[in-house]
Amino acid sequence: MPNTTFRHLKALSVEIGARPSGSVGNQAAAAYIESVFRRCGLAVETQEFACPAWEELGAWLCMHDSAIPVAANPYSPSCLVSAPLMPLCTGEELEAADLKGKLAVLYGELVHHPLPPKAKSFKDGANARIVELLEAKQPVAILAVQQRAGEIERLIEDWEFHIPSATVSAQVGAMLLQHAGETARLRIDTRQSRGVTANVVGRLPGLIRQQIVLCAHYDTKVDTPGASDNASGVAVMLALAEQLCRQEQPYSLEFVAFTGQEYLPLGDDEYVRRRGNSFNSIDAVLNFDAVGLRNGPNAVAGFNLPPVMQANLERVTAHFPEVTWMEPWPEGNHSTFAFRGVPSLAFTAKVEDAHYHLRSDTIDQISRERLDEMVMLGGKMVEEMALSLRMPA
Repeated sequence: MPNTTFRHLKALSVEIGARPSGSVGNQAAAAYIESVFRRCGLAVETQEFACPAWEELGAWLCMHDSAIPVAANPYSPSCLVSAPLMPLCTGEELEAADLKGKLAVLYGELVHHPLPPKAKSFKDGANARIVELLEAKQPVAILAVQQRAGEIERLIEDWEFHIPSATVSAQVGAMLLQHAGETARLRIDTRQSRGVTANVVGRLPGLIRQQIVLCAHYDTKVDTPGASDNASGVAVMLALAEQLCRQEQPYSLEFVAFTGQEYLPLGDDEYVRRRGNSFNSIDAVLNFDAVGLRNGPNAVAGFNLPPVMQANLERVTAHFPEVTWMEPWPEGNHSTFAFRGVPSLAFTAKVEDAHYHLRSDTIDQISRERLDEMVMLGGKMVEEMALSLRMPA
């Protein structure tokens, strides 16, 4: 069977494109993944659950009879408001501000990073306080100014945050600061509804019922084709399913395509709920997230690895000289397992100029050779983990 990893990558990131939970693209990706699992002869479970569905229809900011481009933030409600601009740069300024009837313009440290959803597990107290203050002070709407030049990365993305908001470029933001106190007119048109998304799980029985899980998330942010984040990881997982289904496996294998990683609710929570007590039958996990990038080597991090397993896995990676071990990182599907004590591996790429969450996260960011390397390494790791787990303590 020829290697089909790049074909899977193309199907997800080029033919389907953006895959946020609840969208048509998300449903198309789930159907594609399910079709691959079924061709491999896996027993398939589709774990559907409710999620918000959101679509931007248009967004405009008008000043002095000129229309200025803005990008509605994901899950922003619609609005049509006219209000004075009130720029805010620091937490101290936000604490002191009276935002009633104002159009808040957030810049500087207030939007140094995208504000995380309230339900997100990993967020710092400063960001949580910003959201808390905005909800308490109730501006008529919010404009978040992107600090860096280039593509818009929307800076508020929380379906539980009900203040209308949009992101503007650094250039537009600089212009708005010069017109502080002047009245601007903001129109945001969006469509919100109750949506459905689903984890797609494929199971391959082995000689024993204990399982090794291979996983990757297939959803994306709203703007991006998500080639590296994370069509690459899903493509590797699908290629491993095609490879491993042709061989008798000592361990039962479970392949999980997670959704809800980018915007919540987490598909991981639905997966854990459905597993119930059977979660204890998972002996090891491999998670693939943003792998095979052209501008940086593949890397792996370990969690809860027994010393013997760690040593054996390091011997495996020694045969892949470009692959490096890195410090454990928490944000990823592997954490669902690692935080419950399961030995876990997280695969990613070490890059400085990543295009995650942007329109530029296209298929040309991916190296065929490094993607194939990850399939080869993943297969070897599954084999070694199965051997290490069966060794007497």
